[in-house]
Order: sequence, then C-alpha cells, then structure tokens
Amino acid sequence: MKINDIQRIGAINPYQRNQNAYAQIQAGKKGKPKDEVQISPEAKELLSSRTEPASSEVSEARKKKVEDLKNAVSTGTYHVDAGKIAEKLYPYIK
Repeated sequence: MKINDIQRIGAINPYQRNQNAYAQIQAGKKGKPKDEVQISPEAKELLSSRTEPASSEVSEARKKKVEDLKNAVSTGTYHVDAGKIAEKLYPYIK
C-alpha cells in the first residue's frame, strides 16, 4: 500500500481556512458593528405619558398620599385590611 498526497489535493487545514477568511473580513471592516435600538413613535408616546403627569394637581396629590403612607408605616399606624387583599387574590387562586 502506497501512502502519498493523492487524496489530499486541495485539502487545507479547516482552522487555517477559517482564520484566513476572518482576517479578510476584519481587514474590510473598521470595527465591530454596534447594536442599535429603535423605539417606535407609539412607544415614545406611551413612555412620555407615563413619566409626565397630566397636571400638577395629580402630581401633588400623589406626593401627599405617598408622604402620608411613609409616615404611617414609619410610626407603625399603617393597617393592612386582610379582607381587601383576599378579595383581590381570590380570582387568581380560583
């Protein structure tokens, strides 16, 4: 049996071939492509409506309510109504 390079015509190390192809691609590019995000106009509108209250009255009322809740929790006078919690959870447990 004779062993020679007849069967290996054109056979190149596949790793070397991949490395050469990668080097050629990198030579043509200046850098890695950056990820890009595009936000639709509808999403921008929803975002702006969430962050900007309709009026300052709503904002002031909400701030007062939050402050009242913080004070009640810190003084220990905040009471949780278990019945209301149970009513809200009941449809999910059903």
